[in-house]
Amino acid sequence: MSVEPSLRISEIFYSLQGETSRTGLPTVFVRLTGCPLRCGYCDTAYAFHGGESLDLANILAQVAVYQPRYVTVTGGEPLAQKHALVLLAALCDAGYDVSLETSGALDISDVDTRVSRIVDIKTPGSGEVSKNRWANLACLTGHDEVKFVITDAADYLWACEVLAERRLNERCPVLFSPVHGSGATDLAEWILRDRLPVRLQLQLHKILWHDAAGH
Repeated sequence: MSVEPSLRISEIFYSLQGETSRTGLPTVFVRLTGCPLRCGYCDTAYAFHGGESLDLANILAQVAVYQPRYVTVTGGEPLAQKHALVLLAALCDAGYDVSLETSGALDISDVDTRVSRIVDIKTPGSGEVSKNRWANLACLTGHDEVKFVITDAADYLWACEVLAERRLNERCPVLFSPVHGSGATDLAEWILRDRLPVRLQLQLHKILWHDAAGH
């Protein structure tokens, strides 16, 4: 008899999407527990530990309560859990428009092709630049998005070099996001000055609800 897959869940909640091209859309978030990275600006450290072990059927039932169109699987680092791929496929099978927020440190090649993969590229200012899995970039399609979190001018220049050298705009939309609470105007002006083909992203959920969990 097969055992129902289970995952460690930090929280499941309904809110407005605060990031990516889906910003502002009502979305159910499934936040998985655990992350192998320790970025200096991390705002979800509470998801590193704890959480509750839930089987797949339970997770799907909790998502269905909200009758959403959009579901985002996030963390922590979702792909650090071995059944994350099963969860993503099951959410797609249930008819949801599914996105995955991932650090970019783990292999994304086996993620269901119906899922929109939002892949971070860690800048030097994150403290985790050595963890970037550059092979992931070859997997990206126009259905995916790449995100840089910019901490300062040096990060911006580094990100511009990666953008050009890796020709990221030919693969998918690219997002530049300032660390919340600092540098948004500077980043906007740099993007305009350099006519950079990226989307400036502010964290809508932080503007509306600050650092409250569950948003």
